Amino acid sequence: MTAASPSPSPVSVLEPPTGGHAEAPLVLDTAPPRTLGFRDQFALWANLGISLIGFTSAATVLGQPGSELSFTAATVAIVVGTVIGTAMLGVAALIGARTGAPAMAVLRGLFGTKLSYLPTVLNILQCVGWGVYELIVIAWGAQTVAGTQGWRWLFVLLAGALTTGLTIWPLGSIAALRKYVAIAVGIAMVYFTVQLGRQGWPNPGAGNWHGFLKATDAIIAVSISFVPLAADYTRHSRTGRASFWGTFSGYTVAQVWCYLLGLIALLQSHGNADNLLDSFAGVAAGWAFLLVLVLREADQSFANVYSTAMSVHNLFPRVDRRLLTGGIGLLVTALALQIKEFTDSYYAFLGLIGSVFVPLLAVLAVDFFLGRGRRGWDLTQQAPARPLMLLPWALGFAVYQFLAPTAVAGWWTGFWTDLQSAVHFTPQQWSSASLFSFLVAGLATLALVRLPRLAERA
Repeated sequence: MTAASPSPSPVSVLEPPTGGHAEAPLVLDTAPPRTLGFRDQFALWANLGISLIGFTSAATVLGQPGSELSFTAATVAIVVGTVIGTAMLGVAALIGARTGAPAMAVLRGLFGTKLSYLPTVLNILQCVGWGVYELIVIAWGAQTVAGTQGWRWLFVLLAGALTTGLTIWPLGSIAALRKYVAIAVGIAMVYFTVQLGRQGWPNPGAGNWHGFLKATDAIIAVSISFVPLAADYTRHSRTGRASFWGTFSGYTVAQVWCYLLGLIALLQSHGNADNLLDSFAGVAAGWAFLLVLVLREADQSFANVYSTAMSVHNLFPRVDRRLLTGGIGLLVTALALQIKEFTDSYYAFLGLIGSVFVPLLAVLAVDFFLGRGRRGWDLTQQAPARPLMLLPWALGFAVYQFLAPTAVAGWWTGFWTDLQSAVHFTPQQWSSASLFSFLVAGLATLALVRLPRLAERA
């Protein structure tokens, strides 16, 4: 079987069920049902592209007070960054559709089974962290709608229960998102766009484009954050074309819309992201439409919890998926009850893990389409180690940190800034960490798979 085949997954010799009521496999070595068409995947990724976090994250695009981008520059950064990042996301989605394997199991073909455990553990940490954060955000949004600072514990418990329920029946949940939630969210977004747009907004940056590439890089990173999750869902796609275009178009439209609306609300609240949701709730009947967006946020926590379970499946392939999703749902709910807000150091830690997956996607894509993947990867439990493929990944990660050191700890940041000083390098506005690390890792992988002696070892 070739890697390009959209038929049954290489991890299984079983025929995948194709019935409309089929659910996701309970163990890893069962072939996935191919039930998701273009509209299902468009709706899924459109829902994931709109989030309460996205509205507030518009502040990262606008820039620091006193040096804000112009509205035009910020808008172009949102569009360009989303298109670039979502194109990368679409590639990961396409690989998932062609192999039929979850995202971390796909890495068995790239690194071998044992070495794939390294990115798997990192992805588990990332997904659990974001799953907890999503429950915190849902509780915050619910408190805004209810007009109270109390009952946080109740909102967290309700959000955790809804999240866990969605993960037990993932394909059924995706179908429900397409039929009902996507329509409701679309209506809410149109309503807020009209209401906020009528009020106008200031343009504090005037004609400023200074910091444009930094803002673009931030948007790319948001899209890239879903790369290690994409194949968990697109493995159920009927065709590779539906997986790529459903992912690309759904997420692009939604994220651009979400960030632009967040940018307008942020400017209307004079740059205060903490009061952003109050701008939504303050319009006529805004609380009702905001409630729709708060409830919709559960699909973000669903994606993180379900993908955590899929990652754990790479480590323990015979454990029932329902036990994993149920246990992880309880874990993130318990953590969200204890953690009221994330510290800057934990945000930085999540950012550090996220920087892992930009160069990893480059290595994955090059080897899949131009290297050994053309002949068909071994995705079984016995897939042999390919340690040489770790080199371009590590090189891309180093480039990312060299250009934009993550403030995870003083010694970590100091190491990279000292290295910059040693080679007399000062990061410039054009030095995009995401794009350069992706390019370096991709070219290094291409050299490995194209040079005969290295290709034999890789």
